[in-house]
Amino acid sequence: MTDQGRTTGSYSSYGGSYGTSPYDTNTTNQPSRQTVKFLTAATIGVSLLFLSGLILVGTVIGLIIATPLLVLFSPILVPAAIVLSLIAGGFVFSGGCGVAAIAALSWIYNYVSGNRPAGTDTLDYAKGLITDKARDVKDRAKEYGNYAQGRAQEATQGY
Repeated sequence: MTDQGRTTGSYSSYGGSYGTSPYDTNTTNQPSRQTVKFLTAATIGVSLLFLSGLILVGTVIGLIIATPLLVLFSPILVPAAIVLSLIAGGFVFSGGCGVAAIAALSWIYNYVSGNRPAGTDTLDYAKGLITDKARDVKDRAKEYGNYAQGRAQEATQGY
């Protein structure tokens, strides 16, 4: 039996036979996914290339127009640019020193309040090493002082 060109008993609700699906991507009438990707990328690439060319042309025209003005005003513009760059550099350096000072003060506050900030273990280890070395130097100075005092007494007694 046929119903408008379809046979009964076949898997024809999609308009195909048993092995086909409406989601089958391997049909010959649809462009492949790679072709669509290529066409999209090519369109975007050509558009961006065209825009970059327009920007380049605009920049060159701007430089051609501005060059005589830059040459005429260069005795004023060059020192002004130098001064402005030095001022900007000073502000950046000053801000960096301020941030470093705030960070250091924050670390010191956390260390003193007992919050154990990063680097505390290293600082305590270094403090211990310095204390040990100071104790060694003190002991050696005492020994040398006693040695020098004994030598001085020997020298005075020998005369």
